[in-house]
Amino acid sequence: MQLQDVRVLDLTRLLPGPYATQLLADLGADVIKIEAPDRGDYAREMEPTTDEGVGRIFDAVNRGKRSISLDLTTEADRDRFDSLAATADVVIEGFRPGTAERLGIGHERLRERHPDLIYCSLSGYGGTGPRRDWPGHDLNYIATTGLLDMTRRDTEESPQIPGVPVADMAGGLVATLSILAGLLARSRGDGGCYIDASLADAAMSLTAPVAALAFDGVPRPGATPLTGELPWYDLYETADGYVTLAALEPPFWQAFCETAGCPELIDAHGTTDPAERSAVRERLTDLFRERTAEEWEQLCGETGMVAAVQSPADAVDDESYRERGIVHDGRVGFPARIDGEVPTAGESIPDLGEDDDLV
Repeated sequence: MQLQDVRVLDLTRLLPGPYATQLLADLGADVIKIEAPDRGDYAREMEPTTDEGVGRIFDAVNRGKRSISLDLTTEADRDRFDSLAATADVVIEGFRPGTAERLGIGHERLRERHPDLIYCSLSGYGGTGPRRDWPGHDLNYIATTGLLDMTRRDTEESPQIPGVPVADMAGGLVATLSILAGLLARSRGDGGCYIDASLADAAMSLTAPVAALAFDGVPRPGATPLTGELPWYDLYETADGYVTLAALEPPFWQAFCETAGCPELIDAHGTTDPAERSAVRERLTDLFRERTAEEWEQLCGETGMVAAVQSPADAVDDESYRERGIVHDGRVGFPARIDGEVPTAGESIPDLGEDDDLV
């Protein structure tokens, strides 16, 4: 495994941090969750639950990990944590800034004792800046980045809550990427490092294409090339649902028009005339309503420009994702194949304190 012999102490809970360490576990790292003895990770008890009574969010991002229960407010358990930290390559915590220091497990203290340690703090707004001490959740973070504003079709509509917690998941990915970079640098003799990762910063990074426009003006919802301004890159209602059309390049647009039976629209691609764009959109609106989403996908899917909008239930049953191996055994796994295989930490979920005998 890629991260065999890498030990990670995971002090995070809920979603962002556990998602980050799930990716590390799938790559072969020995991930040990450090949980409070009473409740542990709150996600364990969050509804809905599996048949075994475990919160589905917990089940989704804690495969193949181990669990040790420690009360870090006590000197005895801090000593136990210190003994574990001496064996660790990575420590990741998701407390509000300053909390780890108050508990006596902050990065300066641990890295003074263990210079090769990769220490990652994953917080809402980061360890610096005017929002440093603000509590928050995913919706707050994406609200501050401009991302939430761009979820509506136009400024007359209300912003829409995205269907997935964007900042949480992006923050987890950024933490994983940064930890891997730290491990690589250490392998080259650079020693350990401290990573200050922020969920809001991660979400802000995702807005780069829109932010690029914001530096020169005020991009508005539905009025940028990738948010509905262009009729050849938009969402259309069908006889029974919705499809996406994404024919940005002229050759793909031509292939779509010829396949869909609207060759008269080929030369309209790239027009900046509002009236002509409106006419193209009206023609496409009428055209897409003539067939079901599945029929459109079967007709035009191979052009690569049309895809049916699937529900999450449809998506996890999609043959493509199952054949690729990212969906398996009732879970979504590692999002890449390495040497033809999907890396996985296995399917077991640790009970709270299951591995207390390690210390």
